[in-house]
Amino acid sequence: MSRAQEIIKAAQRKDVRNRWWLSAPALGIILLAAIGPLVVVVLYSFMVKGDYGDVKYWQFSGEGWFGVLFERDMFDDTVTLADAHMSILWRSVKLSIITTIVTLILGFPTAYFIATREKSRRDLWLLLITIPFWTNLLIRTFAIQEVFRNEGVLNTVLMKSGLITAPIQIMFTEIAILLGMAYVYLPLMVLPLYASLEKFDFRLAEAASDLYAKGSKVLWRIIVPMVMPGVIAGSILVFIPSLGAYVTPRLLGGGKNLMLGNLIELQFGQGRNWPLGSALSISLTAIVMLSLLVYVRAASKSEVQHG
Repeated sequence: MSRAQEIIKAAQRKDVRNRWWLSAPALGIILLAAIGPLVVVVLYSFMVKGDYGDVKYWQFSGEGWFGVLFERDMFDDTVTLADAHMSILWRSVKLSIITTIVTLILGFPTAYFIATREKSRRDLWLLLITIPFWTNLLIRTFAIQEVFRNEGVLNTVLMKSGLITAPIQIMFTEIAILLGMAYVYLPLMVLPLYASLEKFDFRLAEAASDLYAKGSKVLWRIIVPMVMPGVIAGSILVFIPSLGAYVTPRLLGGGKNLMLGNLIELQFGQGRNWPLGSALSISLTAIVMLSLLVYVRAASKSEVQHG
């Protein structure tokens, strides 16, 4: 190896060391603020629950993880499947998937409309889409509650128009949770879709139409495949927060339509079972990570297929 090459490699190693030193504060903050609390939750999930909440430190047990899927009878210790947990898990996944589908159905035409406007007007439409983010989630949920309650806007309009004679019970149902989450997370679907549609060359759609392709074929065979990364990104951005939603199910679903976020809060609060709450939290994190892995793989395949 020549002297010049040695000097170049030494300079590269020094540059790498300097980059690590410069990144050290940010990496330290990430370790303390993100990974540190996660490690604490993992440790709590393997500890014995305290008599009045908290945990018995350094007394380890697997009961927290056992309680995620199973439960013991309080009289004879018979082990059965935790039906309540399975029901809440199924409700959470089901409502999250349906919310994702609903926001996709509503968000795609909205994003397409914005992307096909004049460039000078797109910013205004995007501003209207993002305005709800300027308001606290709790306030937005209270606002949608005023629409769905028995004396709310929807029932009042339907009754005055003569379409119904008595208020429709929407509040404290899964339908209310679904509509509330769709309203809250719709912008998270519209923005990635718009980002993909804005880059789409609409001359391809015009060329397909000139070749006598029907509108549905242009949509499904040209537009949708080309903007699939936006569809995937929007779907994951809606599905993940929907899965762990707490405020919207709590206010719109009442106490009988719990989701995973509500179940975790219940264990740390009234249930005073911190190991079980920690185990449920880690389980939710694992589901989210699996969803992200699916997203990464699907996005990679989409980029390979469509360049």
